[in-house]
Amino acid sequence: MVYNKETGSEPRIYGCTRTASALLSHCICIGFTVFIAVLSRPGTSWFSWHPFFMTLAFSFFMTEAILLFSPHGSPLKRFSHKTKGRVHGILQGLCASCAVLGLAAIYYNKHLNGKPHFTSWHGVLGLLTVSVVGLQSLAAVPLIYHSLAKGWSLAKLKRYHAATGMVTYLLGSGSLLLGLSSAWFTGSVGEYTWYLSALCSALNALVIMNQVSSAYTAKKRLQS
Repeated sequence: MVYNKETGSEPRIYGCTRTASALLSHCICIGFTVFIAVLSRPGTSWFSWHPFFMTLAFSFFMTEAILLFSPHGSPLKRFSHKTKGRVHGILQGLCASCAVLGLAAIYYNKHLNGKPHFTSWHGVLGLLTVSVVGLQSLAAVPLIYHSLAKGWSLAKLKRYHAATGMVTYLLGSGSLLLGLSSAWFTGSVGEYTWYLSALCSALNALVIMNQVSSAYTAKKRLQS
């Protein structure tokens, strides 16, 4: 009796924890993006558009696009998987667009000020991340038009898309964390605000990693 009670209560405990984590991630998405928007004041300079668009791309659009498939915290939980997939594609398209705009803004800003491009780890990783986002978006086309990937099952394509998507998200999170170490951000916030901002990015990355890895583990368990 004791064993059955404990094993029966574990899924509820894990479910509540994951629901709370997903809700926290939603709050971080909105709160952190608004915070950066207020701090950068987009439109006041060319540079101001860079942190705004990049945070909007990776902290908001990409995070929300992945959380759509969360079994515990999806805002479209009652909708079909096909509907979630369509909204996911729209959000990822917005993410890619904002990432390109953010890259263009910082490139043009450096050009105006006669500064060299991609000389820091943040710049190099940011360029790599935007490139990977573009490739990830192109690689997702066969998921919509399956005839383009002859010889590949849809299930296998989805697994690869989820795995590479998680890598892309981690690249974006790494770029954001390096951006928090920039002279602009460290000079604009206090010590405690910096640590809180870094914690927000790290927590979102952990939530997304847990969601994707848990979904993959569950599918492997069903197949075995």
